Amino acid sequence: MTTPRRHALTVDVEDWFQVQAYAGVLPQTDWDRLPRRVEANTDRMLALFAEAGVVATFFTLGWIADRHPTLIRRIVSAGHELASHGYWHRRVDAADAAAFRADVAHARDRLQEVAGIAVRGYRAPTFSLGRATPWAWEVLAQTGHSYSSSVFPVRHDLYGDPDAPRDPHRPFDGPVWEIPMTTARAAGRNLPCAGGGWFRLAPYPLFRRGFAHGTRERAGVFYIHPWEIDPGQPRVRQAGLRSQWRHRINLSRTETRLARLCSDFSWSRIDRVFPQVTS
Repeated sequence: MTTPRRHALTVDVEDWFQVQAYAGVLPQTDWDRLPRRVEANTDRMLALFAEAGVVATFFTLGWIADRHPTLIRRIVSAGHELASHGYWHRRVDAADAAAFRADVAHARDRLQEVAGIAVRGYRAPTFSLGRATPWAWEVLAQTGHSYSSSVFPVRHDLYGDPDAPRDPHRPFDGPVWEIPMTTARAAGRNLPCAGGGWFRLAPYPLFRRGFAHGTRERAGVFYIHPWEIDPGQPRVRQAGLRSQWRHRINLSRTETRLARLCSDFSWSRIDRVFPQVTS
């Protein structure tokens, strides 16, 4: 009997008001005045994963760790990998090397202090690391990270590099591994099938077929956010209609779809699916 290929299950731990869709209308100066829902939503995911018998990598904001330290410790005690999503959820391509270094170093320090373990992984907010920021992987190495999972090899208006490698690689032959998001190759282009809005928008059987196609020859990476299983989160009517639609589409269906996905494929943490990132 053939053992199913394991894929990397990942969670980007940020709250509903920290997303790129609301960046222009909910500034960071307002965050501490807004109702936080990330702890309850992440706990629901932890329960879902425990029931499914899977572990995942949680890319977590340092801002969240400072305000919800017991949540961070629950993630780790449940056997999941703790990794960094930066401190402020700022796009990498909107910063210079010095600002990026300060953000990722501060986030890693806070996560490690709260959890009491080493943090090796990083994911850029909005997949904003790529050919426009060639210095970023060097900064990650200098700040103690051994891998990134930040590149989406697709064409998109907010992120992506359709010409980026689809397999794990070391950019510029450096010490940091890049574990790209999963795509399926069809009609001469890369199609996204790694999670997020695409997971909520597409009919589940279609998404499942795309993910299976994209992982026939390689282990895959799936990502999701705690706010994506929370249809009761506040509405942000001052955001543009497109941003509202992108953020809220099918929120009421995501938790059920996630449970199905956990049973349809074999899952684990990035550092176990891709052990080269820790060697």
